[in-house]
Amino acid sequence: MQRYVVQRAIGLVPLLFGISIFIFLIVHLAPGGPMAVYAFSPDFTPEVQAQIERNLGLDQPLHVQYVKWAQGMLTGNWGRSYKDGREVRDVIFERLPATLILMGTALLFSLIVAIPIGMFTATRPQAWVRYAVNILTMLGISVPTFWTGLVTIMVLSGMLRLVPAGGMFTIGQPFSLADRLHHLITPALVLAAVNIAVWARYTHSSLIEILQEDYVRTARAKGLAERLIVLRHALKNAMIVIVTLLGLSIPGLFSGALVTEVVFSWPGNGRLITEALLGRNYPVLMADFLILAMLAVLGNFMADVAYAFIDPRIRFAAHE
Repeated sequence: MQRYVVQRAIGLVPLLFGISIFIFLIVHLAPGGPMAVYAFSPDFTPEVQAQIERNLGLDQPLHVQYVKWAQGMLTGNWGRSYKDGREVRDVIFERLPATLILMGTALLFSLIVAIPIGMFTATRPQAWVRYAVNILTMLGISVPTFWTGLVTIMVLSGMLRLVPAGGMFTIGQPFSLADRLHHLITPALVLAAVNIAVWARYTHSSLIEILQEDYVRTARAKGLAERLIVLRHALKNAMIVIVTLLGLSIPGLFSGALVTEVVFSWPGNGRLITEALLGRNYPVLMADFLILAMLAVLGNFMADVAYAFIDPRIRFAAHE
């Protein structure tokens, strides 16, 4: 197991190197550039533009800029924000906890809701149950996150007055866990909607297949209750699919958090990326994208390790 983990960890190094080059090139080759925000200012002359570009190092070749940026990322010197001159590291880590809280809660909701739904439908052979699950999961997968968020705000906040329309806390009130949860539950459920639909569908399909296996029939022949068969035998093997989906869903959660945070005015990293995109704030964008890519790669790495732990055949195959 240790050898498998080490092999997978070493493989992350060239992957992250390639991702960093891709992020740098995509941001710098985008039309406009950081100087575009000053284009309509009457005081923004070509001489002023050249001076700003020299100060920011944007007049140097791309490969030189990349080397300096990569060195800064490794040493903790991530540069300064073009917007307010603050350290990029401080700007990002100020917003990152809010995004991680939102994503973690969404993952928790996904597991709590999706797995019981998949188990319930897999053990109910009635046709109407299967049709109902198919309809609900297709709706969850197909409906865009921003539309779900807007409808949720309109109904739960505007009509029923049950939850706040946005924000992370009530302005002017002292810290309260209940107040934070009150603001958190709606954006977390909206962010989790797609995962709930996908995971419930995969859990259902996986359990249907596993419940037809010979060892399950043997357990039934021994007189074990159906509930124990599902919980002790079938669900463990079905969890292999869920573990795989957990790692693969992390990039989707990041992109979903970007939309959800804007819709619900959640002061997290997704909203910061939107603001940086609109302002062509290169240092914030590149550092933010790289951090999110590292978290996504780390999530996939953890999913691989958990997958190998659940199914030993994976790590044995890696050694061959």
